[in-house]
Amino acid sequence: MEHCGIDLHSKSSEVAVLDERGECGERARIPTTESSLRRWFGGRAPMVICLEAGGQSAWAARILTSFGHDVVVANPARVRLIAEATLKNDHVDAETLARLVRADRRLLCPIIHRSADTQRQRGVLRARRTLVNARVACLNTSRGILRSFGFRTPSRKAERLAERLADSQIPEALVAVVAPLVQLALELDEKIAALDAEVEAMGQAYPEVALLRTIPGVGPQVGLAFVLCIEDPSRFRRSRDLGGYLGLRPKMRESGSTSRSGGITHQGDTEMRTLLVQAAHGLLRSRADSDLTQWTQGLVARIGKTKAVVALARKLAVVHTMWVRGEAFRPFREVLDVAA
Repeated sequence: MEHCGIDLHSKSSEVAVLDERGECGERARIPTTESSLRRWFGGRAPMVICLEAGGQSAWAARILTSFGHDVVVANPARVRLIAEATLKNDHVDAETLARLVRADRRLLCPIIHRSADTQRQRGVLRARRTLVNARVACLNTSRGILRSFGFRTPSRKAERLAERLADSQIPEALVAVVAPLVQLALELDEKIAALDAEVEAMGQAYPEVALLRTIPGVGPQVGLAFVLCIEDPSRFRRSRDLGGYLGLRPKMRESGSTSRSGGITHQGDTEMRTLLVQAAHGLLRSRADSDLTQWTQGLVARIGKTKAVVALARKLAVVHTMWVRGEAFRPFREVLDVAA
């Protein structure tokens, strides 16, 4: 079977094909379009195709897979022969991908892309996050400008800030500077509310979201984001593997008798990791008591709140077990009567 490497770029991509002996017998530069991929790969015998994960890889992998090719999406963090090469160009990169997948695909830690429908729904969550960030930026800038002139703005709500601008004490020239930002924040509030309703509706289609929402601090966005991020729970042999998958495990370097551990790896889905940390803060603020709350409070006394919250976020990632078993959250583990 032939092995192929594709160095994907936004406009054009480099293709290198290795024959059964490992010789690079074919090269090509093709436009990075659906029609070009269909024309170039549609009539060929099935081959193993390797490409790096990136903005173009999801749709390209779906097209190539539809033709019966064995597509391997390499984790860029593991392709150091490309990232750190002293001779780097599109021709070399494509051939390197082909040779790596020919040697052993497991070296590339292949990434499994999500379905097109899941990708679209995750896009809704990303769009909401962008709008929220824009709203926060508008309000923070407005409040900062007013404070620099000695005007206090105690509330973070756009409505209250709009009322403050109507105060006759604020000069009209200053109001003219801040008012567009406040008006934009009000408009963003409406758009965010519409997306919140859409997120709620999407979550109702997944029974797993209802299970996850039984955890204090986990709302519709965190629950839906977790389900869409994992998509297929059977991908993970153990629930505790989720911590490493989301970059919440500590770094570790061992050599001989020396062993060092550091902060978390920060690998994986950044947005999901952030949401789990937010959910951990929400669980700690909740009035509902649980084993997790008591465990985290004891951890806070030893290592501080920041590290303890990250540790709790890693614990929350293991709710994968609830999903697999179809069980709601239990605040306290059952204690078996060992004397019986």
